[in-house]
Amino acid sequence: MLIWTVANQKGGVGKTTTSVALGGLAAQQGLRVLLVDMDPQGSLSCYFRQNPDTQNASTFTLFQERKNLSTDLVGQLVTQTAFPGLSVLPSSVGLATLERQVIGADGMGLVLGRSLALLDDDFDLAIIDCPPVLGVLMINALAACQQLIMPVQTEFLALKGTERMLNTLQMIGRSRRQPLPYIMLPTMFDRRTQASVASLRTLRNTYEDRVWAGRIPVDTKLRDASRLGLPPHVYSEDSHGIEAYRSFYAHILPVKAVRRVQAQVDPR
Repeated sequence: MLIWTVANQKGGVGKTTTSVALGGLAAQQGLRVLLVDMDPQGSLSCYFRQNPDTQNASTFTLFQERKNLSTDLVGQLVTQTAFPGLSVLPSSVGLATLERQVIGADGMGLVLGRSLALLDDDFDLAIIDCPPVLGVLMINALAACQQLIMPVQTEFLALKGTERMLNTLQMIGRSRRQPLPYIMLPTMFDRRTQASVASLRTLRNTYEDRVWAGRIPVDTKLRDASRLGLPPHVYSEDSHGIEAYRSFYAHILPVKAVRRVQAQVDPR
């Protein structure tokens, strides 16, 4: 199973939209996709009409039962959405209490990784949606993944948040004893504004090949898709936003890679 984490230490940069858009496109290609909500606010869960305030079976359960993890236990937390190939491991508000509980506890940074390993035969791709705060939840998501996708809003303050995220990656890399591959995804680009154009230019000049060559534009249809609980490609197959996400998806998981993942499941 491939594991991607979508993270940035700044809120409102498009993490949940990116997670759902990429997950939907992967499911459309025939991959079995698990969307994992690690944010106590539960935006991804709410996207698919699951309420974090009343959710009992959730990612919080993984931490509560970390000494008793099993394939059956973790599998029971997963909910199939109305869209073929797309499942969700929802969040709950209990995650907000986790930081107080981890003091003195061993192995708390590896709970999510151990949990997803138990589902390795059930899914081809897991995409983890993170809170915009450095803590045990983000550390779990970064420790578990093979690829970090960092949405960066093309706006000055978002660029400052990127510096904090890169410092975190250096720390995680030392812990993993190898660097974590990452790619920056420019989001909410508005070519009509000088601020957006200048921010994108600064991002590219500063981080060069770490930044995807395209950008995700401001697109009201992405917001409309969220309001209706639909993956963006289902709501509007050819909107500017989903075309940009489709191009990015092809960049990080080209057709050859998709076929290789599928062949691992069905070697015929």
